[in-house]
Amino acid sequence: MKQAGCELCEHDGGTVVVSDAWLRVVLVDDANYPGFARVIWRDHVREMSELASSERQHLIDAVIAVELAQREVLAPLKINLASLGNMTPHLHWHVIPRFADDMHFPHPVWAAAQRAPDAESLARRRAELGRLQAEIAAKISLAAKD
Repeated sequence: MKQAGCELCEHDGGTVVVSDAWLRVVLVDDANYPGFARVIWRDHVREMSELASSERQHLIDAVIAVELAQREVLAPLKINLASLGNMTPHLHWHVIPRFADDMHFPHPVWAAAQRAPDAESLARRRAELGRLQAEIAAKISLAAKD
């Protein structure tokens, strides 16, 4: 059910980590937020309430699997979960690891920057992206078996 002109229908939205018949998990290419992930529903729907109960459960299980992997690999202070879709009306969740030294903390990543990014911290987090991808895939696979 792809729609022309929809960014998330026409493009992956990042580096694909996991893909199945219902959704894909991608790591967003954001230099200031290594580990920023999106869980994107394949069909073009706007709201969680448009999904069947089993579909909603599959989507939420994937979001939680990404969060767990981020916590294990990156050890963030907090994880932000957001399903906005105001500009791209296509159901997707942002799963964003947050750190006290990130550019916007304690405000949302879409707010005005509070400080310059710390290059050393960002490099350490970027170095963990391969491990994060593997952990996301493993946790989603495990959730699918439950």
